[in-house]
Amino acid sequence: MDRLTNWGPFRRLVGLRDQMDRLTQPWPIAPGYFGIEDENLPRAWVPLVDIRETPGTFEVSAELTAIDPSSLDVSVQNNTLTIRGKRKHVETGDDETLLRVERDYGAFERSLTLPRSVKPEDIEAIYKKGVLIISIPKRAEAGPKKIQVNILDE
Repeated sequence: MDRLTNWGPFRRLVGLRDQMDRLTQPWPIAPGYFGIEDENLPRAWVPLVDIRETPGTFEVSAELTAIDPSSLDVSVQNNTLTIRGKRKHVETGDDETLLRVERDYGAFERSLTLPRSVKPEDIEAIYKKGVLIISIPKRAEAGPKKIQVNILDE
C-alpha cells in the first residue's frame, strides 16, 4: 500500500540552502557543528566589534578584556584595518582547579575593509578598560564648487 506524503515544492531547495550554508561556515569548525559537541576541539575566535560613524570619523571598538595591550598589533594596508593579538590562558595556582573555561583564548586576527573616504595616515588607537578604540578620520569631502561665469561684452 502506498503512503500519502506531504508535497512541498520548495522542500528540496531548503535542504540545498542548508547544505550551502554549511559549506560557508568558518574553519576550523566550532563545537556543535556536524553534531560534534566536544568542548576540547580547537576553535578560532575573533573579538566582537562595534562600528560607529560620526560626521568626521569612523570609530571601531573591539572588546578585548584580559589581553595584554602590548601584545596588540593594529595595522592598515590596502584599505584594510587589521587587529591582531593574543589572549593567554587563565593561570591557576597550586591549590586551584579550573572547573570550566568558557572564554576564548589564543591568537586572533580581525580584518575590516575601510571605505575609501578615510585618512589611514591619521588613525589613532587607545586601549581603555578592556576595550580597544580605533578612531579613523574621514577625508574632507569634495563638495560641489560654484564657478563664476564671467560675461564679456563684445
